[in-house]
Amino acid sequence: MSVITAVSLDSSHRFSKPAALEIRLIKGLGVVGDAHMGVTVKHRSRVAKDPTQPNLRQVHLLHEELFDELHGKGFRVAPGDMGENVTTRGVDLLGLPTGTRLHLGSSAVVEVTGLRNPCVQIDRSQQGLMAATLDRDAAGNLIRKAGIMSIVLADGDLRPGDAIRIELPAGPHRSLQPV
Repeated sequence: MSVITAVSLDSSHRFSKPAALEIRLIKGLGVVGDAHMGVTVKHRSRVAKDPTQPNLRQVHLLHEELFDELHGKGFRVAPGDMGENVTTRGVDLLGLPTGTRLHLGSSAVVEVTGLRNPCVQIDRSQQGLMAATLDRDAAGNLIRKAGIMSIVLADGDLRPGDAIRIELPAGPHRSLQPV
């Protein structure tokens, strides 16, 4: 079963986000009360380059299975610790194609825009954590495991325990790239 296991938000630009009982998504904007909410980019590094870029990173989703992997490597990571808004279980987030729609809870819908590109802030949280969120496939290509980014297509409230339904885009599918 695909489910939301935790929701998080923070009104300040900090790496981790405290857990919440629920969050509200607003179409075209993101998570109400979160520092990354908006039509244009809000991540500081992207604002510095071009503040007029569209915000393709309104909602950050991360698979809880990564926490299991990281715990096995000696890291202590809990929902919200890596800055995600929505923690999931039972969804291969990294395997979804660009444009996938995730129906979250009873009414919210997000569209997957790409991969989160891990940055040095991860190592500031725990030394070595960034390297632990990266891997290589058999061909030597970099695998980014720090979750996916999305934009909000339909409003809705999200809570832990809410179901997730996956709607794949029409083919051909494009693999996720960093956004």
